[in-house]
Amino acid sequence: MPYQKGQKWIAQVRKEGKRLEKVFWTKKEALSWEVRMQRRPASDWSNKTATACIGDWVQAYLDYAQARFTVKTYKEQRTLFRLFLKEVSPELAVSNLKPGDVMSYIVKQSQDRSGYSANKDRKNLVAAWNWGMKYMKPQLPGPNPCAVERMGEVRHPRYVPPDVDVWKVYDAAQGQDQVMMLAYIHLCARRRELFRIRWADDVDFENRRVRLGTRKRKDGSMEYDWLPMTDELHDRLVEHRQTTESEWVFLNPDTGQPFRERKRWMKALCRQAGVKPFGLHAIRHLNPSLLANYGVPAMQIMTILRHKRLSTTQRYLHQLGNVKEALQLLARKEKPSEKPSGFQAAEIENRMAS
Repeated sequence: MPYQKGQKWIAQVRKEGKRLEKVFWTKKEALSWEVRMQRRPASDWSNKTATACIGDWVQAYLDYAQARFTVKTYKEQRTLFRLFLKEVSPELAVSNLKPGDVMSYIVKQSQDRSGYSANKDRKNLVAAWNWGMKYMKPQLPGPNPCAVERMGEVRHPRYVPPDVDVWKVYDAAQGQDQVMMLAYIHLCARRRELFRIRWADDVDFENRRVRLGTRKRKDGSMEYDWLPMTDELHDRLVEHRQTTESEWVFLNPDTGQPFRERKRWMKALCRQAGVKPFGLHAIRHLNPSLLANYGVPAMQIMTILRHKRLSTTQRYLHQLGNVKEALQLLARKEKPSEKPSGFQAAEIENRMAS
């Protein structure tokens, strides 16, 4: 009888002194496999099972992904393979997977979901097969059958609000929420980066800097960078520190734990402020444009955003017409008479280098 291990079912058969196991997603599949294998002579088992099947490859890669990547990335991979195994039998030998099989899946996902989603699945399948060719030799053959043509995509431009709307939303926030909003504005932080910062490890009041960590790297590892605080952010964080005894800078009052997500937070604030809804990542797109309009070089904006490639930064530099302030001067809400001084790119570069 199959037994459950985590979210997997382990099928097992014993016959003529031989024992065989195989991993499945469901108990039904595991039972079916056990019945079929019991009907075959044990002498045939090695011939029938020497080659890895698609299910073996999928499970081996998911075990790796669970240990290597973030929970979010692992769940995305798991969802992908659940959809993929509905179109491709998990018992199919890996040597029998053809580009046409993968193409049929990609086309279906393009029709059912979107070209963007289909291409994302294609990218992950290619990566999983490349991993298998490296670590499951000689079972996974090359060339990679998942490297099929990409689907066409319809990309909608991200809505980037005017700076006046950002400050209306900031004024609508209160208490800790307003401090968090200010930190997003002044640090150009990614959505989840502020959730995990701690007072002791990541906030350096003496040197007026904040450490942000991201997993948006090729291998999924955590990478940290120090960014200088603007004067207003420093003062607000000092005030905020006096109101909390938690080790975390921003604590979810409903759970007493750090925030894991805030799905409706910005939508509610935008509605309260009476502006068109936008998300936190829109702020990360807005501020580089403000800096660019002040003539800050793209290479130094790349340093602020902590991008690895200048081409990524270029996609953030939306042309928004007349703007009032760059990053430091956003807090003043008045038209500056000169380029920003407290948050100059040269200062950022020097502080990060140190």
